[in-house]
Amino acid sequence: MAFMDLHTALLFCATVLPLICTPGPDMLFVASQSLGGGAPAGLRATAGVCAGYVLHSLLAALGLAALVAASPLLFQALRWIGVAYLAWLAFKLLRSALRPGALEIQAAGRRDAFRRGFLTAALNPKGMMIYLAILPQFMRADAPAATQAISLSALFVSGCALIYAALSLILGRGARGGGGTPALGGRRRRWIDGVAGGLIVAAAGKLALS
Repeated sequence: MAFMDLHTALLFCATVLPLICTPGPDMLFVASQSLGGGAPAGLRATAGVCAGYVLHSLLAALGLAALVAASPLLFQALRWIGVAYLAWLAFKLLRSALRPGALEIQAAGRRDAFRRGFLTAALNPKGMMIYLAILPQFMRADAPAATQAISLSALFVSGCALIYAALSLILGRGARGGGGTPALGGRRRRWIDGVAGGLIVAAAGKLALS
């Protein structure tokens, strides 16, 4: 990164790291997936979340994020779409927690972890505001804005990937008990669904009140 010195890159990482580690909709969703489907589901959710932030990166580079920020109505619509989506996920998990029976995680559910992670990040305006409020402070006027935005975004997405992947491995190991078939007994499955649903309710509330 010829247009960005090491000091600037380290300072940017130190600035966004606390934001990544603060529990929010993305982290809570990854945690819920790790609890329900083990580390593989958490890692797929992590990949989806990172893909959602790549989308934000492209929007920031193209200047479309500024257009959204300039329109309060559009920003609020995007925020409430995200709240509604998380509330729908929480409703499904809490409803499942009230039903008896074991659960075996199927391939379709695994694919959903990525898709839902992508939508959770893509519909989270907090991520977009990180790009709008923080990235410009680390950009130089004498270098291409789009290239700088993409490079800084790559640092942010990499930080998300590392933190969320570590979270997935830690929570997934505890949830799955060291391996075996991806299945959950009735009582344990209902407990995990209830906890996961509660986490996503908290994520929806955090997004609604932000």
